[in-house]
Amino acid sequence: MTTTLPDWNALQSGDALPALELPPLTRHTLALYCGASGDHNPIHVDIDFAKSAGMPDVFAHGMLSAAWLARVLTGWVPQSAIRSLDIRFAAITHVGERITCTGRVVEKFEQAGQRCAKVQLATVNQDGSTKLTGEALLAWN
Repeated sequence: MTTTLPDWNALQSGDALPALELPPLTRHTLALYCGASGDHNPIHVDIDFAKSAGMPDVFAHGMLSAAWLARVLTGWVPQSAIRSLDIRFAAITHVGERITCTGRVVEKFEQAGQRCAKVQLATVNQDGSTKLTGEALLAWN
């Protein structure tokens, strides 16, 4: 899929990026991410280990949720337009939660002759609880 940049001239502060709605998080997804990422921390895939650490169950890797936010961006602009992506973890994402990832343009500006936009991002579960927040800087060449 080739993503093209939105028209910077038409871009407005407050514009929403297309949301990414994910199916309920499964242990299978966590196992696949574990293998793909190389993050083999047992807290994410071994329920006995998670319980021995005081958790009720395994839970998502923080970077899996960060990757979902990156998917929101790359579904809207080409990867080459992303200049930075800062993420803040707010809460654990549990098995069974349905996550929706959103983004919104919060600022449009020119810097050193380059057209830029700042985007706020978030993941929330089906109950509206925020799991991650983020901010991205995008540039139009």
